[in-house]
Amino acid sequence: MFRHLFHILLGLTVILGPFISPATAEPGKDASPRLRVLTYNLLHDGGWSGFFESGTHLEERLEMTIQELRRLQPDIIALQEASESRKHGNVPQRIAEALGYQMVFAPATERIFGLSLVDKLITATIGFKEGSAILSRYPIAASEVYDLPRCQRRLDPRILLRAEITAPDGPVQIFSAHTAKGDDCQLQRVGELFREHQGTGRAILMGDLNTGEQSPVLLGWQKDPGLIDVFRATNPGISGGTVWQNIYVDWPTTDRRVDFIFVLDEGTGNSPVVHSSTLAFDQPGRLPNGDAIWPSDHRGVIAEIEFLPLDRPRISRLPNASTR
Repeated sequence: MFRHLFHILLGLTVILGPFISPATAEPGKDASPRLRVLTYNLLHDGGWSGFFESGTHLEERLEMTIQELRRLQPDIIALQEASESRKHGNVPQRIAEALGYQMVFAPATERIFGLSLVDKLITATIGFKEGSAILSRYPIAASEVYDLPRCQRRLDPRILLRAEITAPDGPVQIFSAHTAKGDDCQLQRVGELFREHQGTGRAILMGDLNTGEQSPVLLGWQKDPGLIDVFRATNPGISGGTVWQNIYVDWPTTDRRVDFIFVLDEGTGNSPVVHSSTLAFDQPGRLPNGDAIWPSDHRGVIAEIEFLPLDRPRISRLPNASTR
């Protein structure tokens, strides 16, 4: 009888063993999950969309965007041209609710003159706001908005949004940026703010920087050993164009890369490993009448990033900088 019972218990141990953790194990001690992050310029419906439809088919494009995000399953999303209008409601909030994510939204248009009451009166009158947003499947512990300098266009407010995400293996600082075209001093300020987190925590910068990777500022970033251009690191020699897509044609028209993901190797005991990075939202959809419509005039960029303790071997390696 005891021999029979022993064999039964032995069989159960073999079957259930992989699912049972030792009582002395520390939950999450060796956990080092990958973060799947995505940046995307939504293409809003225009400053007057609080009053009428401008012809960009925002509702149809929004539904396409939500469906694709459900398929891609990013953990964290940085959005630009995220809008709120009288006609379409709060677009980033609608996306967050559809995905079941937390969200923080910072309208740059509420900072036109730097006078809170005046700026809010203007946006309320036209029924339109636009700025950056960060969405996360993990808790958002804190957020902060930084005003960027306006060296080129005085009445074109731009901001950098930061959110502290409580990931399963610890906090991560996420930045969503949308700088003005040709405004190098804005880019320089974004770089300064991003580097301020070097040595204080893991950080990822995402956004539409409105300039190519050969700009003097971004060339300087590429020489910084602490900054990793995620897409270029995993795709040397590939153009990776993200703009500008004519949203009304069947064929791709993108030829320049202006949407980026940068990861900061902060040197505090965690080393970032980029497992992959690809373009997203790279196929058109169809309107009810059969005409082509693209989700945006930008491609999205998605990446899988893992922060490993420096004393652990890397599971993937970045290509040599000389191959870029």
